[in-house]
Formats: sequence, C-alpha cells, structure tokens
Amino acid sequence: MTNRKKALITGVTGQDGAYLSKLLLEKGYEVHGLLRRSASADVVDSRLKWIGVAGKIVLHDGNLTDLSGLIRVMNEVRPDEVYNLAAQSFVKSSWQQPLLTGTVTGLGTANMLEAVRLACPEARFYQASSSEMYGLIQEPVQSETTPFYPRSPYAAAKLYAHWMTVNYRESFGLHASSGILFNHESPLRGIEFVTRKITDAAARIKLGLQDKVALGNLDATRDWGHARDYVKAMWLMLQQDKPDDYVVATGRTVSVRDFCRLAFAHVGLSMEDHVTVDPRFLRPAEVDVLLGDASKAKNKLGWTAETSLEDLVSEMVEADLARLKKHEHL
Repeated sequence: MTNRKKALITGVTGQDGAYLSKLLLEKGYEVHGLLRRSASADVVDSRLKWIGVAGKIVLHDGNLTDLSGLIRVMNEVRPDEVYNLAAQSFVKSSWQQPLLTGTVTGLGTANMLEAVRLACPEARFYQASSSEMYGLIQEPVQSETTPFYPRSPYAAAKLYAHWMTVNYRESFGLHASSGILFNHESPLRGIEFVTRKITDAAARIKLGLQDKVALGNLDATRDWGHARDYVKAMWLMLQQDKPDDYVVATGRTVSVRDFCRLAFAHVGLSMEDHVTVDPRFLRPAEVDVLLGDASKAKNKLGWTAETSLEDLVSEMVEADLARLKKHEHL
C-alpha cells in the first residue's frame, strides 16, 4: 500500500491543470485527472505533453454534467484532494452558449461538490473561482469582501459555483476553498484568449507569416500573472487547517494595449504598425478594469506572485516563436 497523497483534477488537460499536475507530481502525489471525451481526442493531452507530465497522470473518463459518473470516479480514486478546474472558460463563447456555460461551469461544480459529499467527504476541495465575478467593479481594488457584479454568462455561472462552494463548506462541513484567481497566463494558454493571440501574432509577424492582428478593446486593463505561480496558491489553500476563500493576483493592472507593446517590443517591432481593432471582438458588456488585492493570500498562505508581467510576456513570445519555427520548418 502506498501512503502517497492522491489528487483528482478536473480540467486536467487545460493550462492550470497541466501546471498543477506538474507541481503535485514534484511533491510526490499520485495524480488523477478527469477527462471529457471529445472529437479532438488526438490532441487533448497536448499541454500535458508540452509540460512533460503526459503518461504520469491516471486519466478517468468523466463529465461534470454526469453526477453518477463523478461519484464512480470518486469511489475509484478515493482522493485526498480534489481540484475543480474544469469549466467552459472562454468568456466570449459564454454569450453564444449561455446554457451550456451555466450547465458546465455552474451546475457542474454543484455536481462535483455533491459527489465529494456523498463519496469522499473527508477530501479537501478546491474551486476555481474567477475575478470575472467582480465584473462592473464596485471597488477600485478587489478583495475577498468586494461585492460581485458579473457581466457575462461565464461570470454568473462562476458566481453560482463560488457560492455553492461556500454553502457546502458551511452546511456540510466540507473542507472546501475557493481561489478567486485574477487573469493568469502562460505558454499553455489557449490561442482563443487575447494574451496568447497577441504573443502568437507577434511571433508570426516577426517570422513573416502574417502582417496584422485584429483585437477588440485595447483599453481594458487586467491584473495578469503566471499560471505556474497561481497553481501554488491552489495547493497552499488545501494545506490549511481551515478552508477559506482567497484572492490570487499580482496587484498590478495594465491594458491590453500595453500587453501588446511588451510582446511586439520583445521581437523588435512596434505594435502600432500591426495591431488593428475589430468591433467583432468587443464584448456585449465589457469588464473595464480588474485589479486584485492578494494581501490575505500573502498573510495566511505565504503566497506572492513571483513572475513579472515582462518575464511572462517574454516567455510566451519565445514559446510561440519556437513552436512556429518547428511547425513551419523556418
């Protein structure tokens, strides 16, 4: 018999799932992941391969919308820690698929909580909450006590999931914590997200593969950190004696325009020559500013962001350059 801790991660094939898997494996965990079957099965573990953990994780078929399947996986794995990272997480798509977003991102979390309560109530549970829940910000700097004002179906679904986590903690005594994570990026960020779209475009333009990139609101500002840093905060939350909710952020906000400037400057280009604005990429209801106060995480968890925005952007651009050179044989 092994005494290794066991962790179950939903959303294991996503950006955060990959970085968290790597962290937990380094800490000696036995890592299990929930895998949603899809038509893109041949590329589903590309992030796990990129980060070097594919084959080291035990994958289980399951879906957040299927409670009976989740209970089956809980009974099979008997996890010590459960990290619920899975969601329909692209904000723009949540307007086009609001019911799917509510079902997966919102009710899916309730299914996970119910599966934990019924099958392994001693397990510690982490819920991936989001700074998007603040939406139309009610305070210039957002903390755990700032009122929420969601501005998208995604944010509304995340808010339901967040409060369900609080309710299961308070009603059933689950060790359930939520990390209210502000925007966090990496070379593993999906190409549909604006940061990766920018770094990929900067690399493509530098290599002569394209000349322009069209974006939406360049004046929206975000508090951007590195996913590698943020998964450490997730793990720290589940090591605490008492469950709680924590903002995870850098405390610095910059505009999409400035993110562009950093990415293009890294390859010796000027964004003004290559970036255009296309109204198709504007949101129906914009979240103009997000800026997090992670004092509680620093004081209680001993966590702070370690990667600067400049280093994050450079790492993303370099990764995209390497990918493109390999793919295009440049």
